[in-house]
Amino acid sequence: MDEYERITQLKIERNAIILAHNYQRGEVQDAADFVGDSFGLSQKAVSSGADMIVFCGVDFMAESAAVLNPDKIVLMPELNAQCPMAAMITPEALRLEKQKYPDAAVVCYVNTPAAVKAESDICCTSANAIKVVNSLEEEEIIFVPDRNLALFVAAGTEKKIIPWNGYCPTHHLILPGDILLEKEEHPDAKVLVHPECRQEVIALADKVLSTSGMLKYASQSGSKEFIIGTEVGLLHRLRKENPDKIFIPATKYAVCPNMKMNTLGSIIRALEKKEHIMKIPADIRVKAKLALDRMLEAGRGD
Repeated sequence: MDEYERITQLKIERNAIILAHNYQRGEVQDAADFVGDSFGLSQKAVSSGADMIVFCGVDFMAESAAVLNPDKIVLMPELNAQCPMAAMITPEALRLEKQKYPDAAVVCYVNTPAAVKAESDICCTSANAIKVVNSLEEEEIIFVPDRNLALFVAAGTEKKIIPWNGYCPTHHLILPGDILLEKEEHPDAKVLVHPECRQEVIALADKVLSTSGMLKYASQSGSKEFIIGTEVGLLHRLRKENPDKIFIPATKYAVCPNMKMNTLGSIIRALEKKEHIMKIPADIRVKAKLALDRMLEAGRGD
């Protein structure tokens, strides 16, 4: 029995579903029941009839699934799969920021710990961030933790955005020179970049899109070549869904080592041993769920 067969067997035995983020290893994406971005995975976690969710992503994603599904067992195959950006904000630091701007609403990117979500008014993803901000009555918005996404949102709203100074180390590795070099070699290619990228990189893009937005655009576009400015894991799905098109990473170094920790072996171990159950304290869970529910009500946005 190979690893895929063993995973299928265990899923049936446990009534489990496997969710994988678009940045996961190709073989992990292939083993998953659903592959998507943060918003899509959150929706799938809620709508699933499974008793157990195996979440192949990083810590904040498994936390969100546990917050939205208190009656289900959420397993995280690799405990050390942490998001560096999520670690750049704490609930204590956010409370201090809120004291500085008492009239501001807090919009919290999903790439944050549950305890930070609990201190926020509403969550957002890269796909719906502008839509979420514009849906609020408040004119001042504290936006945490990604400064690059905050600045991207600021360009799409008339509200005053107060950015937190966090960032994604993987997207920060993508430089303007990388885009320009690839564009020189592939002059007809469309440049698609993620809003977590630096502003100088965003300025060179044909489209600034979430991972789900890139997938949708690539499938519908008449173009045959694309330079992709995000974590390289997305190229597996782009190539799989569009075999007649060419996808070039903006840089081969845009690899999130934390996203790549999950393997077929760790999925099997998690299912066999019911290992690494994600548990959220009840008081945090209730408050964080409000912020996530508001995001789901606001909709996708791309």
